[in-house]
Amino acid sequence: MPTQHLQVAAAQMKFRPTLRENVELIRHLISQAAQCGSDLILFPECAITGYSVDFARVKASEIEAGLVAVAEAARAHRCHVLVGSPTYARGRWFNSLVGFNRRGRETFRYHKIHLTPRDAQFFTPGNSLAFFRIEGVGCAAIICHERRFPELVRLPVMMGAQIVFHPNAGLDTLAVSKTKRGGRDGIAVRAFENQVFYVFANSVGRQSRGLWSAGDSKIVAPDLEVLTLANNRDEMLIHARLDLSLAGRKYAREALRQPAFLRAHWKSILSACRRQLDRGSRK
Repeated sequence: MPTQHLQVAAAQMKFRPTLRENVELIRHLISQAAQCGSDLILFPECAITGYSVDFARVKASEIEAGLVAVAEAARAHRCHVLVGSPTYARGRWFNSLVGFNRRGRETFRYHKIHLTPRDAQFFTPGNSLAFFRIEGVGCAAIICHERRFPELVRLPVMMGAQIVFHPNAGLDTLAVSKTKRGGRDGIAVRAFENQVFYVFANSVGRQSRGLWSAGDSKIVAPDLEVLTLANNRDEMLIHARLDLSLAGRKYAREALRQPAFLRAHWKSILSACRRQLDRGSRK
């Protein structure tokens, strides 16, 4: 039976200059989250390397070693971990979210589908939605820029997701960054329109080349209540206890029924999504 409650944490990070320093910080934050009773912790996009870096200089062997270190921390602290990282497969680089369970075993990799122009200089788009389970609970994920594509949330919720995880790495001018502060980023809408929980982990503060990240990591309830909100200055962990009975997916379920002429089409689309997930799991 799926668990009815999950204690989740989101890590708001200031990226370090090197991969090794980022990995050490991630391991420290996993320990801290576990000590606070968290079942799961979400890290930002490309947390392993930082986002404002020259990805062409990153070695696949260093990435994999970093992910092994994160897996070891997940096992040591008996905590689920979702961490953003570049990944390399079949001769291509992806901007990914990698999941580890309490035993430190990798459970999924989601590859960002909708890339920014900066992403596209290095990464290959993914070709499968993010739907996975944690403690039996259906979950979805999108990465950063993908919040502009609501179908990447709606379809997994139609498939049964009750929590959406959103790793982010803000990279804006200071003026744009300021417009997003105080929760003015529209992210909570995804929780409300699907009746699910929403967990958002962002980077924070000054980035390279005069760019900024707005922070404002948050955990949002299905009724639009912001359960916890980080500030726009500091590195921190935020926590919330999720009552999954409140994530009934009401509006996504209703959309499967009405209008009636779309029912068969929704069924066909969801079957295609599941087949694509199955293909990915066999690779």
